[in-house]
Amino acid sequence: MSAIQSLIAAHRQGHPVGLYSVCCSNEQVLLAAMQVAQRYDTLLLIEATSNQVDQFGGYTGMTPPQYRDYVLHLARDAGFPAERLVLGGDHLGPNAWQKGPAEVAMANARTLIEAYVAAGFHKIHLDCSMSCADDPTPLPDAVVAARSAELARIAERTAAAHGLPPPVYVIGTEVPIPGGEASLAGGLQVTTPAAAATTLAIHREAFSAPDLLPAWERVIAMVVQPGVDFDHSSVHYYDPSAARALSAFVDAQPRIVFEAHSTDYQTEAGLHALVRDHFAILKVGPAATYAFREAVFALAMIEAELLPAAQCSNVIAVLDQCMRDKPGSWRSYYQGDERELRLLRAYSLSDRSRYYWGEPAVVAALQTLVANLRQHAPPQILLSQFLPNQQLAIEAGELTAEPLALIQHKVAERLGEYARACNRNRAGANNETSRATELSER
Repeated sequence: MSAIQSLIAAHRQGHPVGLYSVCCSNEQVLLAAMQVAQRYDTLLLIEATSNQVDQFGGYTGMTPPQYRDYVLHLARDAGFPAERLVLGGDHLGPNAWQKGPAEVAMANARTLIEAYVAAGFHKIHLDCSMSCADDPTPLPDAVVAARSAELARIAERTAAAHGLPPPVYVIGTEVPIPGGEASLAGGLQVTTPAAAATTLAIHREAFSAPDLLPAWERVIAMVVQPGVDFDHSSVHYYDPSAARALSAFVDAQPRIVFEAHSTDYQTEAGLHALVRDHFAILKVGPAATYAFREAVFALAMIEAELLPAAQCSNVIAVLDQCMRDKPGSWRSYYQGDERELRLLRAYSLSDRSRYYWGEPAVVAALQTLVANLRQHAPPQILLSQFLPNQQLAIEAGELTAEPLALIQHKVAERLGEYARACNRNRAGANNETSRATELSER
């Protein structure tokens, strides 16, 4: 039994534990995640999405083996134990190729799954929920399940061929859009118990072939919509009463839990409540890079107060210029006049700016910012103005004014909420966490 299976089993036995998944490739976010996992003594599940990392490089330029090596290198440098690190693949299926015919998209998906599993990714989210160009819309559950089972069969064979532990799987057809909705104006519909039961039954049937029965025993979770999501400027917060029937449904099922996507920007009380209600795998992505962006912008404002304009990095302006020069990662998501677009490019909760931090001009500007603030240490009065929580941590002797340490601390504030929600045994003594738990149970 893998570490993830043991944790899910503990949850099903009544222990107040869950698993948070950091879906990101940002170096500072991943380093912050390692610090949080160390502090709260948790597993660290890091997941790459199918558009981020694939056999062709994805938008990060990394294949699955390259992403694995990148994360392991960061872990070694940070002194994070490899045995506490689990790699996962998110939305693995035809997602990146859905605008083409299903035959082509699924051929690419088969290669994708093989590449991820061969590279040692252990937690595999099988997502065949999208319709391809020649598919009906919506795609029938039976087709989704059959395609997922086909990919699971490849994953099983690949793990065995490479002498790797067999993967654990996440299934589901009611999968939120990666990275948040374009708008929440139409509201959210919580998955009904009937829909969840149908999804489970159809997938169980699809996995009923003798060679897939062992894989079915390693299906640890199902993706549903518990009523949480976000768009560019608003958050739909978790309402336990709206998800009560769905929670009761999974409570009656053996072995599995629910996986909640798009939990970004939920309150800590809401995260505790989600774990309590068996939405025991919490996915976070844009909220972590949003915290990174907030920290960088705050440091840029400190820099502007300390140095002449000619010496400043101008990282905020450089980022925006890069986004305007290469609008492909945001243009179809943001709408409005130029003032509105500028605000969305910088501050949107969907954080499309996360696609641009690897651009050479932005990398250079960030390096200049860090170098400037290493040479001219931010004084207390400016840290108090722009990064007040980090200044308090410095006063307490818990942090230095090193720019990258300040950024990581800001990100860790957000990720710490997830770690506490998923590990109440160790974090519950904290008064802040106890209050969050109390509120979530009202």
